[in-house]
Amino acid sequence: MNGIVLINKPVGITSFDVVITARKVFETKKIGHTGTLDPFASGLLILCVGKATKLVDKFLNANKEYVATIKFGNHYDTFDTTGKIINTDSKDITEAEFIETINTFKGAYLQKAPIYSAIKIDGKKLYEYARKNIEVDTPTRKVFINDINYLTKVSHNIFKFSVDVSKGTYIRSLAVDIADKLNTFAALDALVRTKIANYHLNDSVNLDKLTKDNLITFEMLFKDMPKIELSDYLINLVKNGIYLDERQTTLEEDFIVIDKNNKMIAYYEMIAENQYKPVIIF
Repeated sequence: MNGIVLINKPVGITSFDVVITARKVFETKKIGHTGTLDPFASGLLILCVGKATKLVDKFLNANKEYVATIKFGNHYDTFDTTGKIINTDSKDITEAEFIETINTFKGAYLQKAPIYSAIKIDGKKLYEYARKNIEVDTPTRKVFINDINYLTKVSHNIFKFSVDVSKGTYIRSLAVDIADKLNTFAALDALVRTKIANYHLNDSVNLDKLTKDNLITFEMLFKDMPKIELSDYLINLVKNGIYLDERQTTLEEDFIVIDKNNKMIAYYEMIAENQYKPVIIF
């Protein structure tokens, strides 16, 4: 079986737990997820099944949207409220202050990763250092906040907001950075991923309801993608993984190669102007 599955991950389990369940349902070990959700987080997790595992990087690099709940007052070692409190402040935050502050984060900014994260330093994941109380400089990298919007005040010093971010953005770090601009402390209290690329949480299935029927097949996945028909001679070369160029097409996007019988042969990705590499040979 080949395709993708949109899962609504519940709170309390890891992303790999979802993969384990899916492997049993689809009776294959060839399943990968497209971006970790921490156990305390819920929402959209895209699984790639079979040959679709070659699409994992596509989804990892895609923009993602979240609904986040931030709680002011404490700073936690994990940057979320499941961790250990290491600093406290009693400052009250108004709605107006919160809205004004989050709006300053639109665009690019340098973000420091949480120490409890899977980023590797010298071959070890940051959380491995944290669990052994080993101090290490966490990396800073440029991320992009495409959009951020205030949603509601949940209760005293607790607010909910939505955010659309680039690859590699930690919403936990964003919560800490928002608080820092307000000269106080905060942590992420809840997180729901609502969108990856063009796929929405509303179209996902609960993990406990997952069946083989929930698979989005290649035919469904690529039905609206541009298609180019090639000769029998080129089709044979495509099946062997040949790169394509302006002699075959000048499309400025990814596409599907089909034969004269309209059969899908391969999925190609644009890597530069008039240069295309095969990602999946069907």
